[in-house]
Amino acid sequence: MIRVVVVDDEPMVCAHLRTILGSADDIEVVDVAHDGAAAVESVVRERPRVVLMDLRMPGVDGLTAIERIKQLPDPPAVVALTTFDADQYVVRALRAGAAGFLVKSTPPEDLIGLVRVAADGHTVLSPAAARRLVAASAGEQDVRDRARKLVRGLTEREIDVLTCLGEGLSNAQIAERLFLSEATVKGYVSRMLVKLDCANRTQAGLLAYDAGLVTR
Repeated sequence: MIRVVVVDDEPMVCAHLRTILGSADDIEVVDVAHDGAAAVESVVRERPRVVLMDLRMPGVDGLTAIERIKQLPDPPAVVALTTFDADQYVVRALRAGAAGFLVKSTPPEDLIGLVRVAADGHTVLSPAAARRLVAASAGEQDVRDRARKLVRGLTEREIDVLTCLGEGLSNAQIAERLFLSEATVKGYVSRMLVKLDCANRTQAGLLAYDAGLVTR
């Protein structure tokens, strides 16, 4: 059973998401919270696998809550909820450790599938969406400089894998492209996350854009 916590300052949004997710046999919404502070408390108490986190809330906002949750032992996957897919807040949420984002208008059948994807440790972010988001932060010279410096510490093969992550490829797709086993790719990804100080594949993929490895 995939345990989910829904966080939004609009009770009707929480009720709507709870109804949709509750219709799936393998998903249980174990709690709802209406601000970031309550969200962190809920995660500590309920130990969910996935958190759907609104970003714009009064009091402790979603960005701060994501940062606090990612500092917890064995944190859940946090997926940002947003109204606009090019929202600058989304870029900041992904850099803070969010596993991806969902637009609130996502169709119910897609929402259920994407929560399952997040629970399995995968990125909830399409390559097209990633390109728009990174374009929105293209002016951050210090971010690009840091990314390029980190990439210089990678091996040639690690750079190949990182580029594939930036293109949104799965481990299986990376293995096929680079003629490696999936286990080998998984090992590369795990080591790169440590080297690059990234919390997850999403952050590593965005770093590939920042470093100029992916430009389209």
